[in-house]
Amino acid sequence: MKKLLVVLTIATIALAGCQKKQAAGSPPPRAAENKLVVWSFTDELGGMIEKAGYGFKATHPDVSVEYSMTPTEQFPSKLDPVLASGQGTPDVFALEDSFVRKYVESGLLLDISDVYNEAKDKLLAYPTQVGSYEGKVYGMSWQATPGALFYRRSIAKKYLGTDDPEQVQAFVKDLPTFLATAEKLKQDSNNSCVIISALGDLQRPFEGGRKQPFVVDNKLVIDPAIEQFFDVAKEMYEKGYEGRVGQWSEGWFAGMKGELTDENGNLLEVFSFFLPTWGLHYVLKTNAPDTSGDWGMVPGPIPYRWGGTWIGAWKDTKNPAAAKEFIRYLTTDDSFLEAYARESGDLVSNLNVVNKIKDNFSEPFLGGQNHYAAFAEMAKGVNGNLTQGTDQVIEGTMMEAIAAYTNNEKSKEQALSDWKSAVSSQLGLDQ
Repeated sequence: MKKLLVVLTIATIALAGCQKKQAAGSPPPRAAENKLVVWSFTDELGGMIEKAGYGFKATHPDVSVEYSMTPTEQFPSKLDPVLASGQGTPDVFALEDSFVRKYVESGLLLDISDVYNEAKDKLLAYPTQVGSYEGKVYGMSWQATPGALFYRRSIAKKYLGTDDPEQVQAFVKDLPTFLATAEKLKQDSNNSCVIISALGDLQRPFEGGRKQPFVVDNKLVIDPAIEQFFDVAKEMYEKGYEGRVGQWSEGWFAGMKGELTDENGNLLEVFSFFLPTWGLHYVLKTNAPDTSGDWGMVPGPIPYRWGGTWIGAWKDTKNPAAAKEFIRYLTTDDSFLEAYARESGDLVSNLNVVNKIKDNFSEPFLGGQNHYAAFAEMAKGVNGNLTQGTDQVIEGTMMEAIAAYTNNEKSKEQALSDWKSAVSSQLGLDQ
């Protein structure tokens, strides 16, 4: 997940309140030799450590923090050998969504169940579900990244007669209605409007619609939602409901700006994109700034999540108390997370904070819609228990199978069979 810091003006009262509460509720002083080596792949964590007034260093001056950042694609290869050898191992480290479960399930992380248990009544459920394994918590997150359906208001008005989020949601409330709306957009626009530009946009929602994880009893489980994904992808491709470009491709970004063309050079209107919290700030705003004000967001047909960052600690850290305090403060502390959320706009996992501030947001890019309150409601429907360490391999081969089926290279039965075989071969699962 590519992320930058979003800088908003922090209310002076929030910062003052953070400082006052921390002073009153600070943990007992620890020895000056306390030191934490912290590794990350994201500049967010560094900012949370260094932030003047309420960052970890400012509120925990007795703990020395040595921080370093490594690009996401290089991070696992840097972390794996030191965890295996126990030499040069960081005390605390950030874990990205694509590989968090690999480490949570590894047996190499510190059990932080006590940190979670102290705060569980105020925390959103799904981030800790992702960070838990066999009844113990090994990773916690300060944020939540539920997904939404972002739509162009001007296109909604033209073909649906309204751009009001509540009324637009009625057109995409479930999969049958979503497909009916795709047909309406196609017909009413004389084939010039597609409901999405890339079939890849559907991956996360359909995965979010599962009742079971991908692997149960060492076998690949093809949940009915995934079988439906194959069918819906095929239908949308054959009926021309999508723009036939790849997610993250030049054409995908062109669709956000209203510049996507079909194979004959004809302009295509793209009604919507499935994106999570960070998709608003780091995808739409960054790549389609001229469309500001012409977007709205709704839950769409299926609750889902996409992305996020967790924090874990090495099981043999020499300073477990400080490591746990680091995780506790950044992922659960009310004062810290309120100040951080007000400044960054990030949806935090602390429900005390969310409920306190959620009604005070208005996003100009979304025509003044309160995205924070909307995302907070969407996050409640996310099931974190579906996430497993084998997901990345399974998802990659699944998308290859769906592409082969939609492109008429394979029958559905053959695509599913080949997918099962590929997963079994790569992961050693039972057939």
